[in-house]
Amino acid sequence: VQLQASGGGLVQPGGSLRLSCAASGSGFSKITMGWYRQAPGKQRELVAVFTRGGSTNYADSVKGRFTVSRDSAKNTVYLQLNSLKPEDTAVYYCYAETISYNDYGDMTLADYWGQGTLVTVSS
Repeated sequence: VQLQASGGGLVQPGGSLRLSCAASGSGFSKITMGWYRQAPGKQRELVAVFTRGGSTNYADSVKGRFTVSRDSAKNTVYLQLNSLKPEDTAVYYCYAETISYNDYGDMTLADYWGQGTLVTVSS
């Protein structure tokens, strides 16, 4: 599975961006996707993800400002970033978890990361 993210850039505080990430590949039964970010000097953190059950989880710092959505037919996940703040500056990484089953019904999980797209919020 390969993940191709796009949509980052430079935006002023209060502005908006939309990130996209498309997964390509095959051999899995289900894929769940989401977004993480890593700011300079900080650890990578969850931003917004879909769970295996289809619900969404958001970091407290982005609730009410960011919205994660998906097009399951295209294996694509989006992140709408509104009311951006300088502290949102980070490299945003697309994440995917795939679930596969063998002929015996044994489940295999696999994690994948995109290459990252830089979001800079600055005036």
